[in-house]
Amino acid sequence: MLARHHGGSGVIIVTFLIALLLTIMPMPDWMRYIRPDWVGLVLIYWCMALPERVGVVSGWLSGLLVDLLTGAVLGQHALALTVVAWLTIRFHQRVRLFPMLQQAATVLVLLVLHQLLALWISRFIGRPGAGWYFWAPSFIGMLTWPLVYNSLRSIRHGFRVN
Repeated sequence: MLARHHGGSGVIIVTFLIALLLTIMPMPDWMRYIRPDWVGLVLIYWCMALPERVGVVSGWLSGLLVDLLTGAVLGQHALALTVVAWLTIRFHQRVRLFPMLQQAATVLVLLVLHQLLALWISRFIGRPGAGWYFWAPSFIGMLTWPLVYNSLRSIRHGFRVN
């Protein structure tokens, strides 16, 4: 009922909240490095599906929440997710037509860009660099993309989010 009156804004917000919870959920140390960028994946999906509703401001706000919840430099993920949202919206008409494998490769590029921007800011303030495992979340996100895409698409159609 709520989804019909507000065009599904509540559903979109809940998916972002779930992504934020998955981002901060405690995990064993060895699994910490393979946690996909849930917020990035959800942002990419909604920017592709509803670019007129979820965009750069959504990327900035969700990035600020990631910064606050993870203890990152304030604005680090906000900047990176803003760029990811802008690029996703810029190319959403093309990417939506891609087969799933090509979409996943595009998502990999966007997630790597997010990590590169976050790494650049970390290095700029003097934090040490990370090892090879730093890149694992992007590759896991690429592998997770079909599941995220199909799940969010089912939610979008089930709640008639438009």
